[in-house]
Amino acid sequence: MQSLIGFKLYLITDRNLFADDYSLFTAVVETLKAGVKAIQLREKDLEIRELLAMAYKMREVTKKYKAKFFINDRVDVALAVDADGVHLGQMSIPPSAVRKIAGDKLMIGASTHSLKEALEAEKGGADFITLGPVYRTPSKLKYGEPIGIDTLKKVKSEVSIPVIAIGGIKTGMVKEVMDAGADGIALISGILGAVAINSAAKNYIMRVNGDI
Repeated sequence: MQSLIGFKLYLITDRNLFADDYSLFTAVVETLKAGVKAIQLREKDLEIRELLAMAYKMREVTKKYKAKFFINDRVDVALAVDADGVHLGQMSIPPSAVRKIAGDKLMIGASTHSLKEALEAEKGGADFITLGPVYRTPSKLKYGEPIGIDTLKKVKSEVSIPVIAIGGIKTGMVKEVMDAGADGIALISGILGAVAINSAAKNYIMRVNGDI
C-alpha cells in the first residue's frame, strides 16, 4: 500500500506547540532531515494570507527533501502553492467535489472516525484516509471514545484505499497498529512535542517500517 501514497508516517503540524511560526518551521525541517516523507499543514485558525505565506515556505522545503506536502481543507491554497494534496475533514468539501475542481492535480486524504465514514470517503474518491482516534488523546477528545484496534482491523478489511491510523500512538503502540493492518500512522505531538524532534522522528520511522 505504501507505493500508492509514498509514505508510512504522516506528520501533521500544530504551531500551538511552539513559541512562534519560525520554531514550527525549524521543527518541520528537523523531521524532514530525519526522513519524514509527508507533511500536512494544519493551521485552521490562521488568516488566509498568513496560511498562504506559510504554505509557500513549507512547499519549498518539502520539495528540497522530496517529501509530499498536504494542505488541510483549503483546496485553493493547495493548488496555489502546488501542493501534492489536500486533506479533508468531515465538515470539509467532499472528495468528489475536489476531484471536479482539481482533477488529478491533488491527492486527497480524508479524516474518518468509523467504518461508515471510511466507506463514504472511499466512494467519494479519497486516495487515502486517516482513521481514529485509535487511542485516547487530548487533541481528539471531541470525536468521542477511541475506536480501538478492532475497528481499525474492520475498516482495513472493507476498504481498498490506504488507511493511516491516528490518535495517541506512542512508540510502544506502533507495532500493534501496524500488525492490525494499518498502512501507516499520523502524528502531531508524538514528534513535534518531543524534546529531541529529529530523534523522535527517526524512532517512529524505524518502528513504522518494522526495523525495530
